[in-house]
Amino acid sequence: MLAISGGQDSTLTGKLAQMAINQIREETKDKNYKFIAIRQPYGKQADEADAQLALDFIKADKIVTTNIKSATDALTKELRETTGLKVDDMSRGSIKPKIRMVAQYAVAREFDGVVLGTDHAAEAFAGFFTKYGDGGTDLDPLWRLNKRQGRQMLEELNAPSRLYEKTPTADLEDYRPQLPDETALGVSYKEIDDYLEGKDIEEKSAQRIEKLYLSTQHKRHLPVTIYDTWWL
Repeated sequence: MLAISGGQDSTLTGKLAQMAINQIREETKDKNYKFIAIRQPYGKQADEADAQLALDFIKADKIVTTNIKSATDALTKELRETTGLKVDDMSRGSIKPKIRMVAQYAVAREFDGVVLGTDHAAEAFAGFFTKYGDGGTDLDPLWRLNKRQGRQMLEELNAPSRLYEKTPTADLEDYRPQLPDETALGVSYKEIDDYLEGKDIEEKSAQRIEKLYLSTQHKRHLPVTIYDTWWL
């Protein structure tokens, strides 16, 4: 199962997952195998039309919707009233993907399934995911692909162009809705892809990418124990 947002990465992962399930059903003759697409808007999603277009392209066996607004707002209210925390926009932007993952694993438990993630090489290297949120998955099929390779695969699969030509955004902050990923990162995906492919990029961009990698090492590691030395 996978959360479908309407962006490039979840569209590609969802399409590949449904293709894999179709093949498994054909090979095993077991109709119990299914791919479940999960919609998880916060209230009303601004680009809901893109999410529905992605679902039409993927043709998932089953669609489950778990709107996270009431749970997110309730937790925010509880934290503010009982702890005195501000729970600012950045904090809420971190809570949302964690609430989404709680719901995804609840669905997975009901259907005896595994949760897919959408992290690709560029996001993984830059640490552009929420720890224990969208980063807390069972399988990450796109891990070896960078952003441009994912786009090329969607083109090959004849996906609607608007799903991979649109500006990538996590859309987590209330006061900065639809904030472009590249604005948040401080570097473009093209530059990250070029860096990962060993191409020459501006020194300033290379330094930014390396800073992102070093400052997010903890996200790419299981909880640290006394036997771990990578952080020393």
